[in-house]
Order: sequence, then C-alpha cells, then structure tokens
Amino acid sequence: MSKNAIRVALDIGTTKIACVVARMEGSAPPTVVGVGVSPCEGLRRGVVVDLEKTVNAINEAVSKAEQMADVNINQAYIGVAGDHIKSLNSKGVIAVSSPDHTITEKDITRVKEAARAIRLPDEVQILHVIPQEYIVDSQGGIKNPVDISGVRLEAEVHIVTGSKTAIQNIRKSVERAEIDVVDTVLQPLASSLSVLSPDERQLGCALVDIGGGTTDIAVFIDDSIRHTDVVGVGGTSVTSDIAIGLRTPLDHAEDIKVKYGCALRSMTSSDVQIEVQSPGKRETRTMSQELLGTIIEPRMVEIFDEVKKNLDKYKLRNMLGAGVVLTGGASMLKGSAELAEQILDMPVKVGYPRGFTGLTDIIENPSYSTVLGLILFGGKADKDMVIDDRNTSLSSTMAKLKEWFSDFI
Repeated sequence: MSKNAIRVALDIGTTKIACVVARMEGSAPPTVVGVGVSPCEGLRRGVVVDLEKTVNAINEAVSKAEQMADVNINQAYIGVAGDHIKSLNSKGVIAVSSPDHTITEKDITRVKEAARAIRLPDEVQILHVIPQEYIVDSQGGIKNPVDISGVRLEAEVHIVTGSKTAIQNIRKSVERAEIDVVDTVLQPLASSLSVLSPDERQLGCALVDIGGGTTDIAVFIDDSIRHTDVVGVGGTSVTSDIAIGLRTPLDHAEDIKVKYGCALRSMTSSDVQIEVQSPGKRETRTMSQELLGTIIEPRMVEIFDEVKKNLDKYKLRNMLGAGVVLTGGASMLKGSAELAEQILDMPVKVGYPRGFTGLTDIIENPSYSTVLGLILFGGKADKDMVIDDRNTSLSSTMAKLKEWFSDFI
C-alpha cells in the first residue's frame, strides 16, 4: 500500500479521539482500512485543558488505527470545534484587470483577498474563507467566473474564525504525539461532506452536529455555506444530568444513556427497569426508563431550543427546504429526531456518513461523521487546495485557504 494512497484523519472531540485511515485510489470511494477510538478527558467544549491527557488519548487512538491498517501514521487532517468558533459573511469587489475584461484566476485570487480583508482582534484568526457566489457586473449566482467577460467582479464569502490559542493547543497536542498536521478543518463543515446530499445542500439544510461538548450548526442554501455557529451544550451535559439525577458514576451514566436513553419521555416505558450503580460500594438500585426520560428530555429540549433561536436570529429557518439533519454521537439517542421536529417545526432526520467502503460495519455511525468528512477533505485538498501565506502567526500548513470547499458545498 503506497504512502500517497493513504489519508489519515483525527477527530479530537470532548469525549473521545477518533482516528481513521483510508485508502484513496483515483475516483473510487475511499476504503477505510483502520479505525482507532480512545476516550479523552483532556478537552472541555473543544478546548484543550489538559495537554498530557489529550496527547495520551491521541497516541492510543492512533496506535489502534495503525495496528488495524498495518501502517505507520505520521500526518493527519484534524477537526476543530468549540464555542470560540465564530463566523460572518463578507464581500469583496475589484475591477477586472485584463485589457479584454476576461476574468482570470488572478482576478479570483484578488477578489477573495479583498473579501477577507476584515478587522479582527489579535487573538482571533481566520480558519476558512469559503466562496458563496460571484457577481459579474451585477449578474449574481455565478459559481466559477473564470473566462467570463466583465468589468466589475464581486465575491460573497463565508468566513470562519477561531481562537488562535485554542487552535494552537489542538495542533500542539497532535504534534506532541509526533504527527504532522496537514490541515485544520471546522468539524461541522467536515461532517457535511460525509453526511449531506447535493439535493439537501441545494434546497436548504441545517446540519446539527451534536458532539460531546458542543452542538455545531452549519447551514447550506443554494449549494453554498451560509451560516455556521456553535451552541455550548452537547452530549456530555446529558451524561452529567444522568449522573446527578440517578446518583451514579459518570462512566456508568454514559453506559445508561447509550443503552436506555431516549430524548422523548413519551417514548419510554415504566416497565423497562434499569440497574443503576451507586457510588462507592453501596448496593445497586433499580430505576425505570421513564424516570431516565424525565432527566434526558429537558437537556435535549435545551439543545434544540438553542438551535431554533440561532436559526431564527439569522432568519434562516424558513429557508430550509430540506429541513434539518442531525449527526454526531448524541444524535443516536432514541427520539432525538422526533423531539427536534416538534421544537423546530420542520422535517428532521438523523444523518449517517456514506460514500465509503471497507470497515463499513464500524464507520456507518453518526459519531464518525466528522472524521470521515476529514478524509474526504484530505482527498480533495491534495488536488485543489490553494495556499494562503497571510496567516503568519501559524505554520504554513495552518495558513491554507479552503476556497476549494465550494466544490462540495
């Protein structure tokens, strides 16, 4: 297996580290040949709070993936999330430079530079600049204006920013594990590559990625990214509620959530009994699934209420012809889609990653949406990534633009 045929991705989440190794051969779907997962206690809401624990978890996940794939991993694409992530839409305008007014790649580069020339605090960096559309002499809706004639070229772009410190610490954790970071990608954007269909992106769709520490939102309309945001509540809050409500250790609370959890109390049963471990050496107790539902539902209501407020704030909810797609580990809670439909008042489904071969019995799970999206990002990036050397505060690999992302979204 040649080195150039391999792509490696790391999803560095609040509750776990996932590492996937895939073989990329031409236009064939990626073949997943290695998967490694390790619990992680070194992050809070996507931000590193214990570097050593994070590095150890990365090493464990990578080692498992290496053994399964029979390869040595020394570089990877990584995802980033957290409530430090912000986004905005911007516009750039230039005069077409060629004498015959034919738009060239040089003009595209210039107008993107104009669009990204925004004032940001010193502690904030640009993570993505994603073109939404180009406008040539007031004619909008153009995806690729190269070779079109015009005098005035405008670009509307979506800019994603993040904390320099938070991103640097994620990268440092990976590099301490002796892995080079090829590129850094916003997690919900990566998830969208593996989960959303072209029709969903075209009609208007909100991807809601419910992770451990945060819930990430990405909105696509007319085949372009229009909005990204982060809600600072995720699956770990549900686990914590169960631990407190049932007076049980956190690890057991997580097991209960996975095996018996339900986002809608009306879908639970008082006849289903759950054995609950007590702290210390106290005797186990028995609780009903209905009681568990009364603990879980309020937190899931909070998450979807925050998503609704976010979409309404930017007047996006009525533009989502394809509704909402849930993904991420917590989306697998029974009743999540039904509860979200009640609160958001639109069609909701749980999205599963697709378009892969190999270890599909392991990876066809919403908790792998981000790491598999990073694999797709990596395969595309080698061909179409454009280098941007303006981010001098980080290494050159961190300063790569993701304009090619528009080919997917």
